[in-house]
Amino acid sequence: MPVLIVGGGPVGLSASLLLSRHGVRSLLVERHPGTSVHPKARGLNVRTLELFRLWGLEEAVRASSLVLQRAVDVVWAPTLVADETRRAPYGGARERLEDGSPCASAGCAQDRLEPVLLEAARSYGIGEFGFGQEMTALRQEDEGVTATVVDRAGGEETMVRAGYLVAADGARSAVRSMLGIRMDLPSTSPHRMGIYFRADLHEIGASRPALLYFVSPPEGAGVIAAVNLADRWLYMAPFRPQQGERAEDFDTVRCVQLVRSAVGIEDLSVEVIAALPWALAAAVADRFRKGRVFLAGDAAHLGWQGLNVGIQDAHNLAWKLAACLAGWAGPDLLDTYGAERRPFALAMKDDHDRNLAAGGTGERQEQFSNRGRVLGLSYESSAVIPDGSPLPQVANPVVDYVPSARPGSRAPHMWLWRDGNRLSTLDLYDTCFTLLTGPAGSAWQDAAERAKDELGLPVTCHTIGGADGRLVDKIGDWPQLYGVAADGAVLVRPDGHVAWRTPTASSDPAAKLTTALRHILSRS
Repeated sequence: MPVLIVGGGPVGLSASLLLSRHGVRSLLVERHPGTSVHPKARGLNVRTLELFRLWGLEEAVRASSLVLQRAVDVVWAPTLVADETRRAPYGGARERLEDGSPCASAGCAQDRLEPVLLEAARSYGIGEFGFGQEMTALRQEDEGVTATVVDRAGGEETMVRAGYLVAADGARSAVRSMLGIRMDLPSTSPHRMGIYFRADLHEIGASRPALLYFVSPPEGAGVIAAVNLADRWLYMAPFRPQQGERAEDFDTVRCVQLVRSAVGIEDLSVEVIAALPWALAAAVADRFRKGRVFLAGDAAHLGWQGLNVGIQDAHNLAWKLAACLAGWAGPDLLDTYGAERRPFALAMKDDHDRNLAAGGTGERQEQFSNRGRVLGLSYESSAVIPDGSPLPQVANPVVDYVPSARPGSRAPHMWLWRDGNRLSTLDLYDTCFTLLTGPAGSAWQDAAERAKDELGLPVTCHTIGGADGRLVDKIGDWPQLYGVAADGAVLVRPDGHVAWRTPTASSDPAAKLTTALRHILSRS
């Protein structure tokens, strides 16, 4: 098996889906019998929606999130039914589609998202799935990994041999522990008990919709999160293990009492569906790779928007694994996964810590909006060739976004037309390298073909400008937005980040492109 994936949450499922899109076989094992029954995370940021758009899932995800389409605010009130003391917009929920992306963020509960990802991953007929299967032992060798997988229902053991392993097994990652990789959690982190409950609160959802309701009942401040703005809700109640509280102390009776107090209705009919403890902790593993094993998602980092960061981890890693397995990249390319994703995880941890220090007051603008952090992400690694240009200067790098095609950056969105149909530049960046050039860059078409033949890798070239089947730039944004002349070129990686650009053509475009690709792919 080329790749073993441990963990069947959104990150593991995304890894399986992505590897299948690259034609790579994988086996996913998940200790639980099926997808999540708890809503857990619910906010999908704009970059995650861009990926779903590319994978053909945006419509399905938005259909699953229709129940929350009116939940675009955050509310503060003593209890859910009490008068609001404040209301503010939640991040990207009201952002215009034209503002740097073809997509907007969405609210989709994890228990609804995971089945969408699982169905899509299975549809390729390449990946295999073992729910109710737990990995209990791991051994690494020069040529691969050997894992012991146990069927939790019958107890049968299976030895699985794989070229690589992706550990997406959550905050308490068994794989991370087996590898001896440290991820130190702050001892003073606040904790919450996530009480998933059913109660008829249609009237609140209809008259005062919001994604989050910060409440302050006598038991302590908490947050009520809308799951469907009707009869399913999630209350993140205070949980104080530092004071001796245990998860088992939150029995059904206590959970019902806590929900009633937070809602503000003493005799509210409440059905507790599930209760799950979690910590408001931010932490980053010391390393994201050890040998042939890679940490992704909560196994690698905890903190703000962890689901989104994890899915984007998988997007960064999958094409690199596919490239090495197919032989068109050198093994050192895999080192760029940690070199690129760990600094971003550290930046998100810093944002998380600042948000936590600010409390739930909403005074910190960055607490509910991080468009600049997400879309303005720029990598520095050997898989990027710098061109000496600086990053755009912004007043607030967490909130403010200025598009840039500087190498390392997410290639900017702009609308193009082909055969009368509109598409985004982001729709072009998928499972191969993409070379973009202007109307005077015909030499780059030949260069791409020669690089494809010489290096044996997938690369396609698109000409922007003019007619005759080319991509039409009706507005004329291409040269300025991507920072090249009519005969220049921009090389975009399969994950949509700019790898290299040259403002004008050279005397030997094929040699120049091939040299750049060799460097990016760690091929000496």
